[in-house]
Amino acid sequence: MISYQPCKDLSLSAGMTIDNMRTYYEHHSVDWDRATIVEQITSLDNWDILFDGEVVGAFRLEYDSEGCYLRDLQVSHQHQNKGIGAKALVECMRQAKVAGVNKIRLRVFKISPAHHLYTRSGFDVYREDDKFYYMSCVID
Repeated sequence: MISYQPCKDLSLSAGMTIDNMRTYYEHHSVDWDRATIVEQITSLDNWDILFDGEVVGAFRLEYDSEGCYLRDLQVSHQHQNKGIGAKALVECMRQAKVAGVNKIRLRVFKISPAHHLYTRSGFDVYREDDKFYYMSCVID
């Protein structure tokens, strides 16, 4: 069973981001470490993704005048390709709607297969550069 809770350990959560994103960071020569990520995510709305009570992922939301910005969605390697990320994305949209916004945005590395999940979930590319797709979705 998949459930969500406010993040209980930002350092653990940041470590999951580093583990998942390492190949993208190396590919693009991004020099991030756990302390830097913790510093960057402290002010966000951080959530743990649990599968059968075990923390297997995280997502981070930030609200602004344009709506909701999905800053991060991570699922540990051993739990990927099981629908957990897709269900977490639905939860992100639900939380954004409850917060009173009707649009969610994100940025994803072009080399990441995650952009396929976002496209299947109704996100459209509104801008791109050499590294990223910038995507958004109107929440019904």
